Amino acid sequence: MADHSIFRITKEIGDLQKSSDLSLAVGFKDSDVRNVRALIIGPHDSPYEFGFFEFAIKFHKEYPRKSPSVTSITTNRGRCRFNPNIYSCGKVCLSILGTWRGERGEEWSAAQGLESILLSIQSLMSSNPYENEPGFEDAKEKSDKDNQRDYVRKIRHETLRITVIRRLEELLGIPEPGAKRITVRERAAYSLDLMDNVEDESQVPWDPFRDLIKQRFLWHYESYLEAIKNARVESPDKTQFVRMPFEAGSNSMEGEFNYSSLETRLRAIKAALDDEVLLWANEGKELKNLESTVGINLARQFEQIQESFKQSGIPRNVELEDGNPFVWILTFFGRPMTNLDGGMFRVRLTFSPRFPEEQPRVRYETKIFHHRVGKDGTPCYFPNSSRREDVRQHIDAIVDALEEESPPYDPRTLVHMEAHKLYWGDAADRKVYSRKLRRSVQDSMDEAF
Repeated sequence: MADHSIFRITKEIGDLQKSSDLSLAVGFKDSDVRNVRALIIGPHDSPYEFGFFEFAIKFHKEYPRKSPSVTSITTNRGRCRFNPNIYSCGKVCLSILGTWRGERGEEWSAAQGLESILLSIQSLMSSNPYENEPGFEDAKEKSDKDNQRDYVRKIRHETLRITVIRRLEELLGIPEPGAKRITVRERAAYSLDLMDNVEDESQVPWDPFRDLIKQRFLWHYESYLEAIKNARVESPDKTQFVRMPFEAGSNSMEGEFNYSSLETRLRAIKAALDDEVLLWANEGKELKNLESTVGINLARQFEQIQESFKQSGIPRNVELEDGNPFVWILTFFGRPMTNLDGGMFRVRLTFSPRFPEEQPRVRYETKIFHHRVGKDGTPCYFPNSSRREDVRQHIDAIVDALEEESPPYDPRTLVHMEAHKLYWGDAADRKVYSRKLRRSVQDSMDEAF
């Protein structure tokens, strides 16, 4: 039974890691497959939008006959209840977990699994979570309507403050407001200390989503700023949160709005991530001189890919910036007979000295109006998850994301708000989108020459 349980858990984790669902991620230590960490990215058009919510999942030996134990670890250190069903102590109330008395047929069965658990938790993160509380499902009184609005407002604020901003500040070593400021190099040293400079690896904090969260922050940076811009109008700074009827003691969400501070901190995080890329490039130069394993691997891949492009006649080219194998410049031409026809695009790929554990940071240096490229040039692309160390996979995925003609609608790919809205709008919107894209494509050739 134990072997069957381990096989089942391993398969479910593998299926999720290969899944195209951009809002779920899982990780575990190789030595302990029964203890899993999961990340749920908050749904679009909800107060949880693009927040990073993490859970600890423990599979018992009786799995799948018995459901696993699930604990929320995104609780502001045990002080914040993010949902009527997700307590500040970490308890997750779901009938399939046996932590809530549900209707007949809603209890756990062996046919369910890790993905169904995560999707059930994600479904709690709705546009109106107030209704998740028993007895408040069909709120009709004016006071309930006011509470619904106020509950959504404070969840939106704390999602940004705790799950996004504080999470990134912790990853980057940025002190919270009021604490002593540190330099860019001190911050980089902090990050390196966590990953490299500890003799006993067991002392390094295990964080399977460190790099993923940074990457997704860059995807959704514009959305975070837009959320702050809209919310600060209805929730002025220093306004106290309203306590809900079902909140009590520490199992609540207390505080006050301060979107001005959140915006300042958000911009500081973006600047720190941009600085991190520069530090990767500089560190790469030093490692090149020391002939690091990662540098040698990247240099070998560069030579192979460059030769492959020459031999195949594919209109792409790669170069190293200043001979640094950690900084690649990709140049490619738009596909004929498409809106990209006549365009020439230049893309910078900067690799971490800890590649592939940290994935490359990619930036379009050519300005392009495209629904899959952010205003700052950050592309939303998907390399093969099982071949993260293969740079060719990244290059192909970067180009494919720009050239894909009929992508499926997915709000989790929202990186450029105006382009996204026009692309997925009506026929008139799509025409405006095409004009703006064509204009940027024409400008790309002017920039090149």
